[in-house]
Amino acid sequence: MRREPDSSRSEATPPSPRPPSAGLPRARVPLSVPHLGGGELQALEAALASNWIASVGPDVDRFEEAFAERLGASEALATTSGTAALHLALRVLGVGPGDEVLVSTFTFCASVNPVLYLGARPVFVDSEAATWNMDPELLVGELDRRGKSGRLPAAVVVVHVYGQLAQMEPILAACRRWGVPVVEDAAEALGGRYAPEGYAPRHAGTLGDVGVFSFDGSKMITTSMGGMLVSDRRELVQHARKLARQAREPVPHYEHVEVGYNYRMSNLLAAVGCAQLPLLETRVGERRAVAEGYRPALSGIPGISFQPDVPWATHARWLTCIRLDPHLTGTTPERLRQHLLAHGIESRAVWKPLHLQPAYRELNPPVLGGLVSETLFREGLCLPSSSSLTPAEVAEVAAILQMGIKRGST
Repeated sequence: MRREPDSSRSEATPPSPRPPSAGLPRARVPLSVPHLGGGELQALEAALASNWIASVGPDVDRFEEAFAERLGASEALATTSGTAALHLALRVLGVGPGDEVLVSTFTFCASVNPVLYLGARPVFVDSEAATWNMDPELLVGELDRRGKSGRLPAAVVVVHVYGQLAQMEPILAACRRWGVPVVEDAAEALGGRYAPEGYAPRHAGTLGDVGVFSFDGSKMITTSMGGMLVSDRRELVQHARKLARQAREPVPHYEHVEVGYNYRMSNLLAAVGCAQLPLLETRVGERRAVAEGYRPALSGIPGISFQPDVPWATHARWLTCIRLDPHLTGTTPERLRQHLLAHGIESRAVWKPLHLQPAYRELNPPVLGGLVSETLFREGLCLPSSSSLTPAEVAEVAAILQMGIKRGST
């Protein structure tokens, strides 16, 4: 439903690759860069001409409504970042000091930091090899154990890593059985779909109680920075919307009954999002084509495998990731990363499990499993995956990677 703007709301050239990390040369083939469609400049000019440039405005409304409609969600809230969206999601679900939250360990730190912002404690859950996502058996067993002892977590955060969807059916069934809310961190999986046999496909981020997304420069579509919260529970989005505007009460003066945040997306960024959103399916298709472009050259090499596809979901392929068996390939992901970088190609290690991160050690967080995610970290490598990559560039990356494996095994 369209909302009236608040009374207080007072074809581009593709960008150059992002700056390299400190001490590293600039890559001529970056890992993942923005892909503009040509309408962003016109959208920005229109927003500037309208003088709606702040954290409210008609483009914010349009972006939220179009995003919710495209994903089949009831409500959407545009935020300053995916992290902000996750923070709001946990807050409106009631997570607070002393609570525990079960969260995927094989992910970026932004998936767990909002738990700490709220004074809660993370419980890290290992991955399964079939998807690289949260292991449903570990989660179900832990929920059943905690339910019987009366120590249920305040929420579960499931991350759809690199664009692959987690096995949501058993996760959702167990959480509903025990009344535990589910947040889907779909920052890496926009455009992915969950489609078990006999059911209509549903977008990543629309299966749990709340879904969150990111629009930073590396993602499927971008607003440069920004995020989105979606839910079919209207009361949750309404509360999150209030909190994102510093929790101002609907009275003429500034009244605040609860502490809020400055988390609203600007109208300028939303204008870019409005131009990017119609390209979503195209960008997913292009990234999937990049992944398929690597397969002919790499699938036949002993010891190399890709993040698995599964029959019940459509992998968005935000990043194409491979595993290397060091015994069969004679090399390691880090040696290959350095080899590729020497040829001007950026690659990256897969996520270091959060339970191994020094920032969380002093919390002494509980860990369920850990072997799968630790093995993935030792053996995984993310390859260049920009939707703007040409087939020739994909072939070049594959050829240089093959060269690195041959050198490493001799």
